Amino acid sequence: MGSNHPVSTTSKIINGVNVTELFQTVDVIKAAPVAAKFRFRLNNKWIDGGHNRSTINEFQGACADHTRPEPFVIDADEPKLLLGQDQAPNPVEYLLKAITACVTSSMIYHAAAKGIQIDELESRVEGDIDLRGFLGIDPSVRNGFQNIRMSFRIRADVSDEQLQELVALGPTFSPVFDSVSKGVPVTVEASRMEGAKSTAA
Repeated sequence: MGSNHPVSTTSKIINGVNVTELFQTVDVIKAAPVAAKFRFRLNNKWIDGGHNRSTINEFQGACADHTRPEPFVIDADEPKLLLGQDQAPNPVEYLLKAITACVTSSMIYHAAAKGIQIDELESRVEGDIDLRGFLGIDPSVRNGFQNIRMSFRIRADVSDEQLQELVALGPTFSPVFDSVSKGVPVTVEASRMEGAKSTAA
């Protein structure tokens, strides 16, 4: 996203994105790259069976700590076919949501930066998993998704060639797409809880 843009006292909005502020943000980060560093986090608590609950509130970004007015609370469970109670989407469905939302937002933001108005955008996403990996039945079968397929339908006043270029913006710039498709180091550690046994809410 380039920043060759006139300074204006009015905000330009494209696709619901404040493009004026977007370019101002680009300028700030170019001048101070440390402002681009963000750290997102969540706290998770196991409830019962496949049911667990995450609370998302604080994050670090632009050299400061930020707290939302109200935390987001997100539950995850497993369908009854997988011995859960089906009280919420399961973790791999959340992964599909995460990659879809991130690719969509990346597409919208970068289209706005290019001055392209998107009137409507829908998508369908599927992922295939073989449970023999998760269940430890066959070590040659990977635990995670074997493939993910994303299909977008877009209404925009652009040529067919521009439409394909527009779709490519999402995967090109999406942090979640990058994390999933290229992999990311993940460290896991544990410590013992102290005190009396708690009762799950």
